[in-house]
Amino acid sequence: MINPLALTGRTVLLTGASAGIGRAAAVLLSRLGARVVLLARSPERLREVRDLLEGDGHRIESFDLTNLDAIPGKFAEIVNTVGALHGLVHCAGVTALTPMRVLTTEHLERMMRVNFYAAAALTREFSRKRNHQDGSSAVLVASVAGLAGVPCRTAYSASKGAVVAFARSAAVELAKVGVRVNCVAPAYVRTEMFDASLASLTPEQLNDVVAVSQPLGLGEPDDVANAIAFLLADSARWITGTVLSVDGGYTAQ
Repeated sequence: MINPLALTGRTVLLTGASAGIGRAAAVLLSRLGARVVLLARSPERLREVRDLLEGDGHRIESFDLTNLDAIPGKFAEIVNTVGALHGLVHCAGVTALTPMRVLTTEHLERMMRVNFYAAAALTREFSRKRNHQDGSSAVLVASVAGLAGVPCRTAYSASKGAVVAFARSAAVELAKVGVRVNCVAPAYVRTEMFDASLASLTPEQLNDVVAVSQPLGLGEPDDVANAIAFLLADSARWITGTVLSVDGGYTAQ
């Protein structure tokens, strides 16, 4: 039986691997046969995720993506250890509810640094000839906030909108070297980040927010992980420069 999502024999670097969508994606990719390099700040949490993975050869890499200047060296170190990569998934990100009246340059910089600057730097390193295999794929996790207006999330929306614009241009530029670049754009998904960002709401208020914005209700990390796996696999070999909204109908309204 043919599995169009099979990733057997492929090596994927996955950031934000210690929680939420990143953790779910890591588990799924391992079940599909991939060898996963898990990258996040906490080695303890990364070890917990590694214990959930199927198969052998998975690695953990403790690294802070806000250290942008160190990304090329870390990327080279990973490739020297595991070989050229077949896939890159950037799940790491930060978010916060910040009304416009209290928006600061520091807040803007924090959002852009992890959500966009790191995504761009990782994709740049991935695109280098020695760092990727032919027919490789980069998947950047954006957000519906980068596609539609969301109050009190101007900085977050700007950072995710930048990811979308970057991915489209990168896809055109990198097609000639055999690298596909796509985005997934989730809406509200049941993750630790979601719980923290809306901690000020009561359960009733939270249910109202989701009911109004997402006809299919609150998403789960696995819903986004499935889309990531699709874009990494040969099933998406003719897809690049696109944004796959995984949003329960958020952007349909």
